[in-house]
Amino acid sequence: MSFQPIELVAACIFAAALVHTFSTRLFERLAHRIPRHAGLFHLLGEVEVVFGFWAIVLILAMTLLDGPEKALTYAETRNYSEPIFVFVVMVIAGSRPILHAVKSVIQLGVRLLPIEPQVATAWLGLAVVPLLGSLVTEPAAMTIAALMLAPVVFRTEMPEPPKYLALGVLFVNVSIGGTLTSYAAPPVLMVATTWHWDSGFMLSTFGWKAVLAVLLNATVAAMVLRRKLIQHAPASSRADAETPAVPVGIIAVHLALLAGVVLLAHHPVAFLGLFLLFLGFAQAYERHQDALLIKEALLVAFFLAGLVVLGGMQSWWLQPVVSALKPLALFFGALGLTAITDNAALTYLGSQIEGISDASKYMLVAGAVGGGGLTVIANAPNPAGLALLKRGFADESVGAGELFLGALGPTVVAAAAFLLL
Repeated sequence: MSFQPIELVAACIFAAALVHTFSTRLFERLAHRIPRHAGLFHLLGEVEVVFGFWAIVLILAMTLLDGPEKALTYAETRNYSEPIFVFVVMVIAGSRPILHAVKSVIQLGVRLLPIEPQVATAWLGLAVVPLLGSLVTEPAAMTIAALMLAPVVFRTEMPEPPKYLALGVLFVNVSIGGTLTSYAAPPVLMVATTWHWDSGFMLSTFGWKAVLAVLLNATVAAMVLRRKLIQHAPASSRADAETPAVPVGIIAVHLALLAGVVLLAHHPVAFLGLFLLFLGFAQAYERHQDALLIKEALLVAFFLAGLVVLGGMQSWWLQPVVSALKPLALFFGALGLTAITDNAALTYLGSQIEGISDASKYMLVAGAVGGGGLTVIANAPNPAGLALLKRGFADESVGAGELFLGALGPTVVAAAAFLLL
């Protein structure tokens, strides 16, 4: 395994970023203990800031070791399409007309299900919306699900353990729920063209297994949460009842723009043009809008861009590890490695291996998507969900260890579905 000095430095910085990710609660506690520097500690305690911060450290290190020209060239040659796409999708999918349309459909489902309304809402948010991600992409599904579940499940009155279980189920289900098509899940997108995997192949090979795992995870979570959801049911909101209905035409335009962005996901210039059109339209009909999720979406994009910069220097040790494993070992290796690196980066490295067998291809992708809920960095949409839901947790931060434990059971279910079915 050969490497350049800067690659070793980059690996150490990546390790520091991982440690920082698992230590964000420490910075939040320091913010309360040292009020003088509370702003700085709050900033360092934001999970979305971690990888962007350490990416800047990496660029500075490259500047010192290799010179400013090489550092800038490296930074400018990274592909930032995914962070930009997630930013745009998160803003559009979180707009009031989109949420109004989704809530109307969900309310119909709530009335049809023979269970308590809050339990039905939780189940639909953890099961149906993640599967919807195969059509509207995982980042959009994560945004919609998080905004839908926040007032029901992720509330400060709810005990912490049930919330971590729900968060783990949400992250895992979104990660595997996008595998019914070949374009919705980032780790699948990275290999679909190279390996000639179309949506028909994904549905017949991965999709039906993912559906069973998603439904089982959501059902178990709803059963576990049921008593707490009923006990801590939110009071009916007059504000929601008094909110004027959004005209069908406004909803149709928003859905069309969201669909256009999804279809043009590989063309940043084109979907950014649609995003500018969306901003103009939203401003023209601002009475039908809530505050757009610009800040939250920018933080998520910053996180993912930092991951792109840091991850681009890790192939010297990741690719030999991936290429040396047999199919079954590759599955568990991918499942574990996904917890410390973005699963799309992992499958991208696998797509570069020449002569990889069909069995290894399946095991690599299955492990990557199956482990996509174990940590915040495991799957690209996770930071979006975290940004929208963390206010419901103690200190407005999510503990990495608690998230891992909450996602462990759903991950085992997903792994079993992909391995045994």
